[in-house]
Amino acid sequence: MKINYHQLLKKNMINVLKDVLFLIKKNDLQYDHPLYITFKTKNNNVILPKWLKKKYPNEMTIVIQHEYWGLKIFEEKFEIILSFNDIKVNLSIPFKLIISFADPYENFGLKIDNEDDNKLIKRNKRSKESKSVNKKNNVIDFKKFKKIN
Repeated sequence: MKINYHQLLKKNMINVLKDVLFLIKKNDLQYDHPLYITFKTKNNNVILPKWLKKKYPNEMTIVIQHEYWGLKIFEEKFEIILSFNDIKVNLSIPFKLIISFADPYENFGLKIDNEDDNKLIKRNKRSKESKSVNKKNNVIDFKKFKKIN
């Protein structure tokens, strides 16, 4: 049996974000407590108005702070209504497309490695096929997961 640590870490980092969203839904954010979420926009599963997708064709950061409504958390995505230039916009964001999230009020953030599973499988296949085995492939460099300031 091979343990896929990459997938386990990614799943658990997403679960941290889900827990934070559930807390926000239950208790609201207090004071000037923002939550920044960056996600990939270049995917049909992301629901954004066309003008936002045009403005942010690859990735976008949203801020959940004062003006947000209708937060719904599902297993695979979350939905929220945010205001952009006084226009209320419905967003639907799959968790698998989250790049990072940060809570500067708590000095906390996570950068989520959201490499496509296909790319990961191909990379792992190549490393297995490699004649010279590099033992460092089994070591996770935690410097890559530093907190976002």
